[in-house]
Amino acid sequence: MTETPPRLVVITVAAVFLVTGAHVLGATAARADETPGVPPGTEPTASAPVAIDSNSPGLKLPQGATLAAPKVLDIAQVVEDLGGEERRQDTNETVMLALQAEVLFPKNSATLNAQANARIRAIAAEINNARATRVRVFGFTDNLGTYEHGKVLSKQRADAVQRELSKTLAAGITFDIRGYSEDYPIADNATEDGRRKNRRVEISFPRGSD
Repeated sequence: MTETPPRLVVITVAAVFLVTGAHVLGATAARADETPGVPPGTEPTASAPVAIDSNSPGLKLPQGATLAAPKVLDIAQVVEDLGGEERRQDTNETVMLALQAEVLFPKNSATLNAQANARIRAIAAEINNARATRVRVFGFTDNLGTYEHGKVLSKQRADAVQRELSKTLAAGITFDIRGYSEDYPIADNATEDGRRKNRRVEISFPRGSD
């Protein structure tokens, strides 16, 4: 085997050192003006996590106690048309439809107008599809006028809607009919837009099984 002359070995090692040194110096120069990132939770203002004692009595059920049965939360979905004339609220158990008084009755009246009948018939069809046997019809007014007058008018309007519903609904339905005057507002009575929303009749019934 031919040996490499000593001079060639020295030159080779020096070349490797220079290349390696240039790589290290170059890498250092590329990051000299960069600010290293701070991992989330390690900032100076971050607080230490709260220590939890897994043996704490407050984390344990008393002797003989059991967990409650799981329950599905009743989530409400509310949809209102652009004019606010009709408002719908669906939950896991019930459907509620609120119609503004202006689309059902003339001012300060409990006589249904011609347009109201078609809307009420559409609601009756939905009640029939749900096979509901109990329906609530509640009337409400704004805070103008006396409370007593509002009680009478809101009940008369609820009665008028119930009578129209019963023309189309299946037999055997039980009705709850009430007038609440200005109680239970859904908007601010300080504005006319709010008062308009509060003057309403609500029809609610259990959801049908899908």
